[in-house]
Amino acid sequence: MSADGGGPAPNRVCELARIDVPIIQAPMTYIAGAQLAAAVSSAGALGIIETTSDQGRADIRRVREFTDRSVGANIALLFNRDPAVVDLLVANDIRFVTTSAGDPALFTDRLHDAGITVFHVVGTLAAAKKAVDAGVDGLVVEGVEGGGFKNRFGASTMVLLPLVAAQVDVPIVAAGGICDARSMAAALVLGAEGVQMGTRLMASAESPVHGNLKQAVVRADETATVLLPLDGKRMMRVIRTPAAERLEASASLAAGAEALQRVQRLYFDGDMDASVANTGQVAGRILDIAPAADIIARMWTGCREVLAATADRLGPVTTDGF
Repeated sequence: MSADGGGPAPNRVCELARIDVPIIQAPMTYIAGAQLAAAVSSAGALGIIETTSDQGRADIRRVREFTDRSVGANIALLFNRDPAVVDLLVANDIRFVTTSAGDPALFTDRLHDAGITVFHVVGTLAAAKKAVDAGVDGLVVEGVEGGGFKNRFGASTMVLLPLVAAQVDVPIVAAGGICDARSMAAALVLGAEGVQMGTRLMASAESPVHGNLKQAVVRADETATVLLPLDGKRMMRVIRTPAAERLEASASLAAGAEALQRVQRLYFDGDMDASVANTGQVAGRILDIAPAADIIARMWTGCREVLAATADRLGPVTTDGF
C-alpha cells in the first residue's frame, strides 16, 4: 500500500513492515513503549517496542489498546537471549523485529519460523555481511553519530551507509543523524529504502520522557553530545550534561554502569543530574517538540519535495556528463 493508503508499497521496507511511510522509530530502552510506538504506527510509519525491560515486554501486550496498525519490536541480543520472547511477539501479532547488540544468527531462524520479518542493526560492513549470511531480511545501518551504544571504531552514516549499500542486496534502513526531510532524502540517495529515528521521536509530544530532557534536546547544538567509554570497544553517545562531563573526566567504567542504573530518574523524574541520556548528534538540529504524526508527515512529504527540487536544480543527465 502507498503512503496515501492505496496502490503498491513505496519500497521493500514498507512492504516488509506493512507500513505506508518508510520511517521506523528506534527502540530506546524504557522509552520505546506502547504510547510512543502506537503514535508512530498510527501515523503510517512503524513504531517499535523494546523488549529489554519488564515495562517494554508488558507494553507488547498492551499496544493493541492504542492502534491496530503494524507495530514492531526490538530484541537486544546482549540482554535478551530467552527464546520465549518469540512466543510473546507471536501472541501479540508482532510481525516485524529488529535485532541488535549480538549475533544475528541467535534468533533469525526461530523468528522466521514464526512468520516474523527480521532486520539486524549493524555498525560496520563486516557486521552487515555477517547478518546477511545469517539470513536476515534487511539491515538497519547505524552511523556513529546516533545516540546510545556505539562501536568505538564506528563510521559515520555518510561513510557507512553507501559502503554497505554497495555490497548487499537486502533492503536497508539508515540510522544515525536523521531527523527531517533533508536527512531522510540524503539517506535514500546514499542507498537506504527507509530511515530510523530515535532522538527526534524522543523529543515528540507522545514520548514518555520528562520535559526537562525534551527541552535539553531542543536547546542542544551540534556539539552537545559526547561518547563515553563503556569498555575497551563499546562507547555510548549521550547528551552533554554536568553528569556526563563528570563521567567523561573520571573515565571510570564502574561509575558509568552505576549511573545507568539511575537512568529512569532522569528519563521520567526529570533529574538531569541523576544519570546520562542516550542522545544523537542530531539533537543539534531539533528545534521543537511536536506530535509524532506531524513529525512523520512533514518528513515524508518534505523528503519527496527535496528530492524533486534537487533533480530539477541539477537538470537532465546528458551522455557527455554535463
